Amino acid sequence: MRVRHKPWARGKLEKHSDIVIPSPRYYNGEWGEVFHREAPLCVEIGTGKGKFIIGMAKKRPDANFIGIELNESIIVSALEKCLEAGATNVRLINEDARGLTDFFAEDEVDDLYLNFCDPWPKKRHEKRRLTYSAFLAQYEYVLKSHGVIHFKTDNQGLFEYSLESFSQYGFLLRNISLDLQHARDAKDNVMTEYEEKFTDKGQRIYRCEAVCSD
Repeated sequence: MRVRHKPWARGKLEKHSDIVIPSPRYYNGEWGEVFHREAPLCVEIGTGKGKFIIGMAKKRPDANFIGIELNESIIVSALEKCLEAGATNVRLINEDARGLTDFFAEDEVDDLYLNFCDPWPKKRHEKRRLTYSAFLAQYEYVLKSHGVIHFKTDNQGLFEYSLESFSQYGFLLRNISLDLQHARDAKDNVMTEYEEKFTDKGQRIYRCEAVCSD
């Protein structure tokens, strides 16, 4: 999907540095200071325009949420949603998620959300998939014991690959759904912008949870 460039986005992000954290590495292991409280820490990689993370923040006011998004013309929409909702338990990071272990300390994160990431279907691009083993190593490092990766996609091939990748790495799989919108717990599902579009078109949504076994 082509993203419209917003030249004013950088200025707005900098204006709201209390929400879009400018130096996330500084808070590695100390995110409670940013939120002014200690609470379960939940991280979404590729937060997009913010519909999901704001929805989750409303659903779980007891938790602290951090959304990571590289594109400033996209994350500015998440900022706007955050301001509109008055979501005090949401912070944003405008950085590449490949620096995850720079932002978070070992055993610091309770829940990690991967929603509709790029499937990179060609075999030569396998290492770019967010469920490739090198990424799983980072997730395992920042997740607490029994921390959970929540994974959703509309791509069957990526889903099958990810189930195998999670399993081979040693994560325990649970709550696997091949058609999330018709699952028993569908009413509790918080949708992303993409998910709404896919669902309206009648496309299947695949979901699983991978639990850190350490």
